[in-house]
Amino acid sequence: MTATGIWPADDPAWGPRSLTVETDPGLGGRWTSLRSAAGDRGPEREWLWSNPDPEVAAARVAAGPGAAFVDVGGVEECFPTVRGEPDHGAAWSRPWTAAEGGHRVRAGALGLARRMRADASLTVDYAVTGPPGTPFVHAVHALLDLSPAARLHVPEARTAHVLDHPVDGAVAVLPWPAGPGGTPLDLLGPDDGTAVAAVLPGCSSAAVVDGPDALVLRWRVTAGDPAATCSLLLWRNLGGWPEARPYRSIGVEPMVGTTATLDGSGPGLPATTGPDGRLRWQLTITAWRRT
Repeated sequence: MTATGIWPADDPAWGPRSLTVETDPGLGGRWTSLRSAAGDRGPEREWLWSNPDPEVAAARVAAGPGAAFVDVGGVEECFPTVRGEPDHGAAWSRPWTAAEGGHRVRAGALGLARRMRADASLTVDYAVTGPPGTPFVHAVHALLDLSPAARLHVPEARTAHVLDHPVDGAVAVLPWPAGPGGTPLDLLGPDDGTAVAAVLPGCSSAAVVDGPDALVLRWRVTAGDPAATCSLLLWRNLGGWPEARPYRSIGVEPMVGTTATLDGSGPGLPATTGPDGRLRWQLTITAWRRT
């Protein structure tokens, strides 16, 4: 697994697997599938979690601009914010249009364009455009289908900004991987009835290891504001949310900006468009399997 430099270094037992991706541009650009192909290293694996509730799936199809977020699973593009208004941003609830070998969407004064190419790995190029110096947050809200034995490796993490802790609206800064309830945040199970959201500032790589499979994510700003910082947003819902009908869902979310909101609450800052009104960033995802 030496090609990633993330986890585990210099272990010849791990080999790469090709990835395929499917999206629905008409439904907010949502990623509907991310699969490791079947082959010598093992059977096909779907990495994305989908909410099994048919009522939720129907609500997602019906959702339009300004709607409350519908947690149907897959990958949603949260832009130009994650928290606040609109809920999980505006891009997820608007149809995307074809443009320049990919797709794009507008959210107020800002535009977001996305191009994808899949071969041995998946590379996603994003371009944000708008008035120079415009603040925004962009999180790739990836909900992964993982067992309770899965573990998260984030080599650059030093602190975790735990949102809504100890009370709603507060942010607790904890040393990584300490969790607010005693269970380390790098453990993605077993289910214990808790739900935690945390921003890991200054991070640009992560690996999720689940038994013999691993998914490695790397991201970087490629052009635009040189002060923009990457981070990771973690959503670890171990059956603690929503209160009425809780379920398990795990979000491992590469993000541009070190805060989940634009209102200035808590530590961290949003990203901004550069002097030319642009910011470009790139996400690369690689699948691995141990033999």
